[in-house]
Amino acid sequence: MTSTLGVDAVVLVGGKGTRLRPLTLSAPKPMLPTAGVPFLSHLLSRIRAAGITHVVLGTSYQAEVFEEYFGDGAALGLEIEYVVEAEPLDTGGAIRNVLDHLRAEHAVVFNGDILSGADLPALVATHREADADVTLHLQRVADPSRFGSVPTDADGRVTAFLEKTPNPPTDQINAGCYVFRRSVVESIPAGRRVSVERETFPGLLESGAHVHGFVDSSYWLDVGTPDAFVRGSADLVRGLAPTSALPGPVGECLLLDGASVSAEAIVDGGATLGRGTVVGAGARVSGSVLFEGATVGAGADVRDSVLGAGAEVGAGTVLHGVVLGDRASVGAGCELLTGARVWPEVTLPDGALRFSSDA
Repeated sequence: MTSTLGVDAVVLVGGKGTRLRPLTLSAPKPMLPTAGVPFLSHLLSRIRAAGITHVVLGTSYQAEVFEEYFGDGAALGLEIEYVVEAEPLDTGGAIRNVLDHLRAEHAVVFNGDILSGADLPALVATHREADADVTLHLQRVADPSRFGSVPTDADGRVTAFLEKTPNPPTDQINAGCYVFRRSVVESIPAGRRVSVERETFPGLLESGAHVHGFVDSSYWLDVGTPDAFVRGSADLVRGLAPTSALPGPVGECLLLDGASVSAEAIVDGGATLGRGTVVGAGARVSGSVLFEGATVGAGADVRDSVLGAGAEVGAGTVLHGVVLGDRASVGAGCELLTGARVWPEVTLPDGALRFSSDA
């Protein structure tokens, strides 16, 4: 099987997803249900739609879960290979670790926790036209001070890699997607941790290599935090983020098989209700992700939250920007607000926790 774009895809999915705990205690971040399917399904659908068919997954944490789910990739029209890191190698080391599985002269490398609408064929074409050693997808963002910024010259060549600064000179940031010439992958030191941002890319600039920028302002989101994760899922459901892996029509909500919603409940904002979920009368579920078997009691208000598999929310309880681990239970009349995380199997009794006194 050959890719029509003539490049390989490398997807780095080795991270532990610590910012998303407790959800990632039971599954790696790229396998978390996102708009009804594992997050990685959306990225793989975009890779396939771009005409890339050979994909190498660089795995580490819970590596076996990926192969169990995706297999050889044939069901997706892909040919997927798996390379496991014995120990975390950081981005550069992980790219070097898959060298023996690359077939083409160029490889498009993806961070496995980015949701992006970048035009992949245009990215590859820019790389080839510039005859670049590495081409970076650079995203324009409203607040670049939260990221390292990457300025380019009039010809599109990258001139520097700058750490986070209060007053960055450009709104272009490293978007976590790169096209590498095979010889550059070969030049990365093998068998140790290597950061592309701190070592590989600055080293290439110093040596006079051609590092190019593909500047874009399409949809882009790093889904590494709970609030970004629920926003990304909702954007996929509502059609704001591109995917061809959505298991249902685009709309205000996505209900998977066996989800039960009372006629007196409201489900909106791009919420996803997993298989066997139940939403009671008078409840509202907005912009949230409910994993399989989660239940929301009558009159509860669940917004921008993630409910793990089998989690329970009691009647009249308010959850705004909250994460419940698998089989966690929050009793009736509780109120949990932004940033609260309840670990798996933990039970909060009725009225046990509130942020306001209007009980």
